Amino acid sequence: MKNKSLTFQIWIVISGILLVISLMLMIIFPTTLRNFFTKEIYTTIENEQHILTEYHLQGNIQMDPLTGNGEKLSPDRSVQHIILPESTPFFYNEKKLPLRFLQETQTLASAQKDITEEYSREINNERLFFVIKKVTVDGQPAFLLSYAWDSYRNDLVLTLFKQLVLVMIIVFLFSWIPSIWLAKYLSRPIVSLEKDVKRISNEDWHEPVVLDRSDEIGKLGETIEVMRKRLVQKDEAQRTLLQNISHDLKTPVMVIRGYAKSVNDGIYPKGDLTSTMDVIEEEAERLEKKIKDLLYITKLDYLSSRNSGKSAEVELNMTVREVIDRIKWSRQELDYEIKLDQAAIHGDEELWIKLLENLFENQLRYADSMIGVHLKKAGNDFLLKIWNDGPPIEEDILPHLFEPFHKGSSGEFGLGLNIVKRIAELHHGTVWAMNEDGMSTFYVKVPKR
Repeated sequence: MKNKSLTFQIWIVISGILLVISLMLMIIFPTTLRNFFTKEIYTTIENEQHILTEYHLQGNIQMDPLTGNGEKLSPDRSVQHIILPESTPFFYNEKKLPLRFLQETQTLASAQKDITEEYSREINNERLFFVIKKVTVDGQPAFLLSYAWDSYRNDLVLTLFKQLVLVMIIVFLFSWIPSIWLAKYLSRPIVSLEKDVKRISNEDWHEPVVLDRSDEIGKLGETIEVMRKRLVQKDEAQRTLLQNISHDLKTPVMVIRGYAKSVNDGIYPKGDLTSTMDVIEEEAERLEKKIKDLLYITKLDYLSSRNSGKSAEVELNMTVREVIDRIKWSRQELDYEIKLDQAAIHGDEELWIKLLENLFENQLRYADSMIGVHLKKAGNDFLLKIWNDGPPIEEDILPHLFEPFHKGSSGEFGLGLNIVKRIAELHHGTVWAMNEDGMSTFYVKVPKR
């Protein structure tokens, strides 16, 4: 059945449940009715006995001197009564009840401890329900036998059972229509989602996924819509990335090819061979650096998508100190204001070194005379602050500073700060920049270990 449509499966399940309930009712209902009507028969018999003994017995039923018994039909024609003497023998001329049964009943009555007791017997393949009650007739102790045949109960059960079967058939037939409607109602949004997902899988994801529902199916639609938006954003980012890469790689390649061709033709654009080759080498170095940054971004994408990477204890203050000691010789004229509190975090030390190198490379490019570095605790986080006394960041660039290929007036490729952001996010941290006291300031916040 799993290969059938969802509408058919839901309809089959609902119809099956209704059918099982109907069959269970058909099985349980007769037994329940029989038990119920058995109690009702006994109640009816006892009520008729009460009416007869209170209003009709005294003076209305005479003991027959020949048969030694009296008989009377109650107002309820399904219940009949017979007066049995306590111990004297009697002769029974009617054929309604066997004489042997009446003699047995007299024995039961004699041994009866309570005033009234209920009994049942099988007579001629038919069930008889009877109640024996101790009474006094004309000053003589006797027993009142009141009885009703099982045919009365069976007739009631059969009549009600037929009505139940008829009702269940009608209910079952009429339930098919709403069950089909319900099956289509439940499967319609799922079918719609299937079409949307298929459309998205074919990269046709510009139409929104809309389901006017608040149940689990509606939540599934909302999740698919969030996925669609992220795919659209990722697609746009990839297109922009490819455009920027092709543009940025085109320039150094063009310069290298142009200079190499000139040298091959014996022409030196920079006046001599050495100066011309220096330009080629510089452009090749820029090209190599850009390719390395692009490969590093790909690596970070891989680590981020799989939530993987090295995780070990990193003494962040020591790592910051090592990076400063290594890069400060590129501009020895700069002064440093360094204040580092002890900061132990969990993460990948190699990634943190790359983050710090990119940040300090940015500081070295713009600083006039000094660079400041502070590392301190901030609640449950550590806060790293790096600033320089160079020109402030352009206000129009500030909101997009950490996006790929967005760079300042003296920037190189616009990838370094994007790498910083990705590494910080990989360690559940955040990074931002602002102009503080007229100086460009960068902040990195990372959780404690």
